[in-house]
Amino acid sequence: MSPSPFRTNRITGAALLAGIAGQPVAHSLSPVIHNAWLEAGNIDGAYMPFAPKDAAGFDILVAAGRAGLVQGLNVTAPFKEQAFALADEVSKAARATGSANILVFDEGRVRADSSDGQGVLYALSEQASDLALKGAVVVMLGAGGAARACAGALIEAGARIDILNRSQDRAEALAADLGPSVRVAQAADLAEADLVINALSVQPAIDLSVLKPGAVVMDMTYKPVVTPFLAAARARGLTTVDGLAMLIGQAAPSFTALFRRPPPPLDLRALLLAHLGEET
Repeated sequence: MSPSPFRTNRITGAALLAGIAGQPVAHSLSPVIHNAWLEAGNIDGAYMPFAPKDAAGFDILVAAGRAGLVQGLNVTAPFKEQAFALADEVSKAARATGSANILVFDEGRVRADSSDGQGVLYALSEQASDLALKGAVVVMLGAGGAARACAGALIEAGARIDILNRSQDRAEALAADLGPSVRVAQAADLAEADLVINALSVQPAIDLSVLKPGAVVMDMTYKPVVTPFLAAARARGLTTVDGLAMLIGQAAPSFTALFRRPPPPLDLRALLLAHLGEET
């Protein structure tokens, strides 16, 4: 089922308003996803982008949510840790990483959750179904918010995470925060990896030839869907997982939380690839 080129759901005075907050946020595909679901389900609602200039601006946006002006937010960089800190109630998934990508406002209270981990697990199940995470060695490239956000679900699934980051101090700080299943890695540790995840906003400079033949390579970036990092892994014959699959995986629980109902059936991947003008 594909949405029509013209919006068919009506916006009334009872419309449900949610959105995504980040800086920058203009690149986000979340409004495309959630508004397509709203249209497909003929739901009286809208999903909007919000771009607070700074932490103070994000505080104001959360205050607006407490005041009933918006019923929920997805949160992206650089506000995920701030979102967690502002919440009155925090889910287990959000607590595991100290960050949140979902805020739900209910009668002046703020509930924080994180679906980033669900997004990673969904993407791996869709595109690397043979990978067993229990006992797997996961090398995470980067020690920022993206790495933090997905680590909890991987740890809970039984994986060991090695953080490989240019700044040793940041890697050590993240490992200390996440607990005994996480350690700081060196480049030589790539040879042991069952799964390598790029959690950097730039393309990593690592030698893929050291990976074992059965290793899986994932990139959280989805523009382009097949990044140079994934293209190089494919050229080696490795299984690859793209960031678009992760985005789709975290979107469904977000929609359910924000609009208080599950999303209607829709081929999101086809919709998003068409939106991006790409094929995979």
